[in-house]
Amino acid sequence: MIQLNFWFGYNIMPPERVVLDSEVRYIDGRGNLLRSRAEFTTAKMLSHLGHEYSYDAEVKLEGGGSAKIDFMVDAGKYIEVIDSEDDAAKFKDIRERSPNLDIIAVGRSKFASRIEEMESLFLFDGPDTLQTGSIFIEDPSLAFDYAHILPLVEKCSVLHGHTSTVMVEIIGSMKNNLVIDFGDAKRIIKDALSAIDHKFFINKRYLRKEDDLHYYVAFEGPRGYFNLQVPKSTTYLLSGEATVENLSSEIIRLLAPRMPSSVQALGVYIYEGVNKGAHIIAGVKKEQ
Repeated sequence: MIQLNFWFGYNIMPPERVVLDSEVRYIDGRGNLLRSRAEFTTAKMLSHLGHEYSYDAEVKLEGGGSAKIDFMVDAGKYIEVIDSEDDAAKFKDIRERSPNLDIIAVGRSKFASRIEEMESLFLFDGPDTLQTGSIFIEDPSLAFDYAHILPLVEKCSVLHGHTSTVMVEIIGSMKNNLVIDFGDAKRIIKDALSAIDHKFFINKRYLRKEDDLHYYVAFEGPRGYFNLQVPKSTTYLLSGEATVENLSSEIIRLLAPRMPSSVQALGVYIYEGVNKGAHIIAGVKKEQ
């Protein structure tokens, strides 16, 4: 059995699919307003792994004075997220003034490389150390075409279609310094997308009857009454409305059983066109 725990997000993106941290707001499940995507990802990982944490924790330094550290975990361990030169300098200062403080740092490699003594979640003490890592795959070939109707949204309450590209993030424990081989991951993603490519998506609540070959779908919408007979072979019934958020969740449901047991969470970004899309993250738990 595959158990999925979903976190939802909706992103509005410029045509180049670049979102600047200054243009968005990251809020964790506890209502903390985080400063960057890296901090948001760290908070999500801590929540997924069941750790208690507080944000912007103030700690007294052994050399006198105090400092705010991004995360205090399980009441006594600290994580600093390195997003800038100032963060790197702050971390070095904390380590020098409080060498016994149980603190690690995570961050972008261009900053991490300038802190020789920094311990990082992406470094390890020996070959037997358990690591959790994340990879992402975005490729033009990871795309699918579909038609849908959203009866609850006036603009989208008529039959229309999209071509959507997909980016997938895979989070899991690492073996031989790999979460999963890129080639294997790409094959799994393509296999999952083939199940929904060139399909008509519709909420199964609008299903009135079916026979061996067809579904009969009907609903009253803002643009009038629709009564459709659609082939089963080209129709995909969903457990909710055919929104891009729900399609992201459906792709995760298709991906999860195909992933190795070491995978702990999946994130799926779907671009609906080139300037908007949805991002869903789900924890994956495989049970016998």
